[in-house]
Amino acid sequence: MSKGKKIVIGIICALFVLTLGIYLGGVWYFSSHFLPGSALNGRNCSFQTEQDAQTMIAESIATYQLTIDELDGVQEKMDAQDMKLKYVEDDSVRKMLNQQEKWKWFLSVASPKKYTMSASTTYSEKKLKEAIENLNCFKKMIEPVDAHIEEKDGIYYIVPEVVGNKLDQNKVTEVITEAIENGERQVSLVDTSCYLKPSVYQDDEALKKEVEELNRYTQVTIYYDFGDREETVDGDLIRTWLVKAEDGSYTLDEAAMKDYVYQLAYKYDTFGGTREFVTATGQKITIKGGDYGYVIKQDQTLQELKDAILNGKSGTREPVYLYKGACRDTNDIGDTYVEIDLTNQKMYFYKDGSLLVETEVVTGNPNKGNATPTGCYALDNKKSPAVLKGEDYASDVTYWMPFNKNVGIHDCGTWRTEFGGKIYLTNGSHGCVNTPFKAAETIYNNIEIGMPIIVY
Repeated sequence: MSKGKKIVIGIICALFVLTLGIYLGGVWYFSSHFLPGSALNGRNCSFQTEQDAQTMIAESIATYQLTIDELDGVQEKMDAQDMKLKYVEDDSVRKMLNQQEKWKWFLSVASPKKYTMSASTTYSEKKLKEAIENLNCFKKMIEPVDAHIEEKDGIYYIVPEVVGNKLDQNKVTEVITEAIENGERQVSLVDTSCYLKPSVYQDDEALKKEVEELNRYTQVTIYYDFGDREETVDGDLIRTWLVKAEDGSYTLDEAAMKDYVYQLAYKYDTFGGTREFVTATGQKITIKGGDYGYVIKQDQTLQELKDAILNGKSGTREPVYLYKGACRDTNDIGDTYVEIDLTNQKMYFYKDGSLLVETEVVTGNPNKGNATPTGCYALDNKKSPAVLKGEDYASDVTYWMPFNKNVGIHDCGTWRTEFGGKIYLTNGSHGCVNTPFKAAETIYNNIEIGMPIIVY
C-alpha cells in the first residue's frame, strides 16, 4: 500500500471517529437537555435541562394572567396572585425529556418539537371564588326578557326581547376554573355561553302568527241591529272569549259565547211576552200572551257569530230568528196593527200610524166558553173567499184573516147586520171577530201576514 493511500485512510478514520464522538456526545447531552427547536407550552426550552424547564414553568405560572372576554369587547383580567396560583413540580418534564428522540438530535433543527403539558398547580378555591365574584361583569346585570305580546289601544304588537347581560355564575366559575387548570391565558364568556339568553325573540314565527291571529279576531266589530237599539260585539268583548291553546293558537270560548247569545235572547225575545200598549182611547194597558214577536234562533246565531269572528268579518247584522215580528223597535208592534177592544166591542186598524178603520164588532160569546182569546198575535193567513166550518155550521165569507188557529177576523155575509154593544154576551161568535163588510175589506186589502193583532 502506498504511503498516500495510508494517509487518506488515516484521515477518513479520524473523521469517522470525530463524527462518532460528536454524535455520541450529542446523544449523551440531549439525554438531559431539550433538543434544539423545542418549545414547552409555547415557550422556547431548547438546550434546557429538566430543572431549567421546571424553573421556566414556575416563573410562567407566577406571572400567569387570564384574560376574560366579555360582551361588547370588554375584557377583564385575573392574576395568579388573585387566586394564589402556584406551580407544583412533578415528573412531567422528565417524561418529556425521556421521550425525546435523542438518537436523532442532529435532525431536530429541521423538525422543531412543540410540547404541551398541563402544569400541576395549586390554588385557593376560596380566593378564586372571591375573584370571580368581584368581576365587574357581575355588577349591574340586566335580566334577559323574552319577546312577548302586549296590547295597546286595541292593537296587539310584539315587544322585542331584552338580551341583557346576566351571567350564569356557576357556568362562569366552571369555565374560568377549567381555563386556569389547563393553563389557558384567555377565555371568552360569550363563546362558552355563559350569558343567559331570552328563549323567545321578536322574529319568532309562532309569536308573529299569534299577533296576527289576535289582531284578526279582535279587530272584528259586529253590530246587532235591534231597530232603535243596537248591541256591539267588539275587540273588548272578543278578548274575553279567546282561549289560548298549547300550540299558541287561539280558539273561542263557546260556552261564554253561548251565554252571550242567550242573554241577547233573554233581552230581545218578545214572542208571547208581556207588553205595554197604549189603546186607541189613550189608555195604557199591559198585554200578555199570544204568538206575536221575535225569537232568536240561538244555535244558528252562535254559529254565525263564531264564523264572523274567525273569518275577520265586521259589519251590521241581525240575529238569526226563529220567529219575527213586523217591527224590531222596543215597541215591536210598530205602527201597523189591528186593535180589538173586547169590553167596548170596538176594532181599530192603523197603517203606518194612520187610522184606516174604526168599527164596532161582535166577538166570541164568553158565556158559552167561546170568548175571543186575549193577547198579541201575528196574522197567520189571508184568504178570500173562504168557508168557515165548525161542528154545527159552515159559513161563507169574503174576507178571512185568522190569527189564532180557527179564530180570526172576517165579514159576516148576510147573517149579521148589527154590531157592538152587548151582542157578544148573548149572540156572540164562536171566538172570531165578526166585522162589517167594508171594514173587513179595508183591513184585508191593507194588512200583511205577520202583522200584529192586539186583543184585550
